Amino acid sequence: MPLYERLLFEFGVQFIELLLVVAVGAMILWPRSRRPTPRIFRYLEQKLRSLARRKGLSIAVVGLAAIVIRAALIPVLSTPEPYYHDEYSYLLAADTFAHGRLTNPTHPMWMHFESFHIIQHPTYMSMYPPAQGLVLAAGQLMGHPWIGQLLTTALMCSAICWMLQAWLPPAWALFGAFLAVLRIGILSYWMNSYIAGSLAALAGALVLGALPRVKRYGRLGDSIAMGLGLAVLANTRPFEGLVFCLPIAAALVVWLLTQKPIAVAIVFRRVVLPLILILAATGAGMGYYFWRVTGNPFVMPYQVNRQTYAVAPYFIWGQPRPVPFYNHAVMRDFYVGLELRSYEAGLTPLGFLRHLLLKGYALWMFYVGPVFTIPFLCLPCLFRDRRMRLPLLLAAAVIFGVIVETWTSPHYVSAATGLFFLVLVQCSRHLRIWRWRGRPVGAGLVRALPMVCLTMIVLRVCAAATHTQIEPAWTSQNIDRAAILAKLEAMPGQHLAIVRYSPSHSPHSEWIYNDADIDAAKVVWSRDMGKDRNQELLQYFRGRKVWELEGDSPAPQLVPYPD
Repeated sequence: MPLYERLLFEFGVQFIELLLVVAVGAMILWPRSRRPTPRIFRYLEQKLRSLARRKGLSIAVVGLAAIVIRAALIPVLSTPEPYYHDEYSYLLAADTFAHGRLTNPTHPMWMHFESFHIIQHPTYMSMYPPAQGLVLAAGQLMGHPWIGQLLTTALMCSAICWMLQAWLPPAWALFGAFLAVLRIGILSYWMNSYIAGSLAALAGALVLGALPRVKRYGRLGDSIAMGLGLAVLANTRPFEGLVFCLPIAAALVVWLLTQKPIAVAIVFRRVVLPLILILAATGAGMGYYFWRVTGNPFVMPYQVNRQTYAVAPYFIWGQPRPVPFYNHAVMRDFYVGLELRSYEAGLTPLGFLRHLLLKGYALWMFYVGPVFTIPFLCLPCLFRDRRMRLPLLLAAAVIFGVIVETWTSPHYVSAATGLFFLVLVQCSRHLRIWRWRGRPVGAGLVRALPMVCLTMIVLRVCAAATHTQIEPAWTSQNIDRAAILAKLEAMPGQHLAIVRYSPSHSPHSEWIYNDADIDAAKVVWSRDMGKDRNQELLQYFRGRKVWELEGDSPAPQLVPYPD
């Protein structure tokens, strides 16, 4: 691929968005531009203010907007195909839960099916906490796992609206919620994959939105909302959720200590007791699940997987483990060739700084981008805003969590998504009153934010419809595997596909993932372990049609396995 095509593929969306921001900013700041506010903007703002005053309806409209827009794009974008290791792991959990099981027995031929982010012993199951698997299982029971992701992302947008209503005036809360829909609720990988970003963001919004309501009203319903948010965070992003919730817990304790003695009993009954009961039930449920999956109520599947395969530590202060024995070269390439080398590259001061910059860039590119960089120029104004002290403290805690982790992706900090939009909208409120050369240009810049976001959605959808590659989002899906799987499922009988990789294979491009019940699956995917080792697999699955496949071929084709 030529350099200019690769740059367009990697940074095309950001470059186009930057051009739009520069063009719109120049039009607004142009000294001779003294046009009155267009009627369409005044009309839309009036309608949105009327809608914002009906808070419950606003929450529903935000969620429905995400569902309707993304569903309308199915003819162009279709439903997502899994690609990343995490997605297949979550889908394994979903298939397990959808069939009424908490885990699966270890398969006799498990060595042929080893893959990433999945444990094979003492049971066969995803290494991740169960919440995302339950969401996808609900979608699977409704017809397709992605339905669960679609509904969860819509609920996330509604929860962000509900959260913002507790911190901001209604019109600004609705404004921020629509920005969330446009930025991450339609075309982000949270909506268009099977990763748990939307679910953790939904939980974080529940916790952050319940805090001021609990302190203001002390209602039982708000305490339950906070407890449910904490429970979901514990079962999606445990570490990042803990970091996010510690300042909130501290603020809640300080508030409880300042209550008058006459109100302590009411507060305990409506706030403290419900939280204790929800968290106790959550802990008991997690312990039971861990016991069924790992045989120990205090050992998570994640720990089993990392102890079995991983070498590099999850946190920067950890020490690498001894390199274990790997049955497959691709597993060693991932855990030693990629993870360990990445960790070791960050041990030097320069390497640590480089990793920190890469983390910051990844988070900026997903959450902020060129369009939201403009209101964030007003971030220093928030330090003088007393009401924003706790959100800024929360942001500092989230940044600390990012620094101490060896790796970071946008969904790692998804619990703080509502916090991000709270800070963004508050910056926009400061930007709105900004004047330049005596002219109130800030309002125009704020109005431009949703316009630029909407324009980018249209451009990205048009690019996808015309197969113009300006981003990797719609081309990174595992189309080859999906096509081969569809072909096998259309054939009569059951099939066994033995996949072989080239020496230059990338561990990120993986084919070997199976259903929860491997023996009952129509198609079983297996690693090539050589003719002698493959014989035990062929003997076990006698009666199936056996195929071999070159996974790294430019156009992978099924070839009957030689007798």
